[in-house]
Amino acid sequence: MHQLRIATRRSPLALWQAEHVASALRARHAGLEVTLVKVVTQGDRILDRPLAEVGGKGLFIKELEVAIAHGEADLAVHSMKDVPADLPEGFVIAAALERGDPRDAFVSRRHARLALLPPGAHVGTSSPRRQCILKAARPDLRITQLRGNVETRLSRLADGELDAIILAAAGLTRLGLAARITEYLDPESFLPAVGQGIVGIECRSEPAVLELARALEHAPTRECLNAERAFAKRLEGSCQSPIAGFATCAGRRLTLTGLVGAPDGSKLYRDRIEGAATDAAGLGRVLAERLLAAGAADLLASLKGAGG
Repeated sequence: MHQLRIATRRSPLALWQAEHVASALRARHAGLEVTLVKVVTQGDRILDRPLAEVGGKGLFIKELEVAIAHGEADLAVHSMKDVPADLPEGFVIAAALERGDPRDAFVSRRHARLALLPPGAHVGTSSPRRQCILKAARPDLRITQLRGNVETRLSRLADGELDAIILAAAGLTRLGLAARITEYLDPESFLPAVGQGIVGIECRSEPAVLELARALEHAPTRECLNAERAFAKRLEGSCQSPIAGFATCAGRRLTLTGLVGAPDGSKLYRDRIEGAATDAAGLGRVLAERLLAAGAADLLASLKGAGG
């Protein structure tokens, strides 16, 4: 196989990630021609409503999968935090690249730290997870839904409409915007999303494509991703369910911390598990079972019943 076509969204961050993968593939496979197939997804079109109301994060990848299924592209590049736990039949995550910064970033023009926001401050985020963690720590904060690409979100802060916004640190760094970060939020207290900071390659289970893509696999990142995604899959949360999961590897040991909460932060279920990295997915499922038994099952059921 001498040519690969990468399906990608048209946002600056998605294009950066796709070009990053394309360059890495060319470097690993001499003579390989890699081109980008730019696609506008449903998630990019609908910007006036929260993602949870229109189908969740999967709206960012559906059209990319369709392009592959129709033979218009060979693989797709994703931010793994946007990829649902279940993939279409015949599709796989062929490679997980080495994880970037998993943390969330606090961005503000007037306030040096999240903890220094004044009572009633106006914070923008599109994430139920971020909203939950913010409201649990600071019930006084006013949360505004924030959609659009990174530049659009930063412009709303520049307009003075918001006191602060919360974004993924990895996205800002990849776009050369790290200088805009006011504070990196500690992942211990502000638990990241499942897969945050990880770029993944999705394709059909075709040997030729798999062989090329797997050259970019980073084994420790894959183990962490397996634990986090198994955790999220077992929870079976709705698109309105605030769920966080973050794994780290030290040698052959893996530590996974998970959280399930109410959107208003009134309830939080959190736990941690440690074990062999070779049993990453098993650890994720066990941790999910613990949280479900602790009360998260009833909370998730209520959120589904509310239309999530």
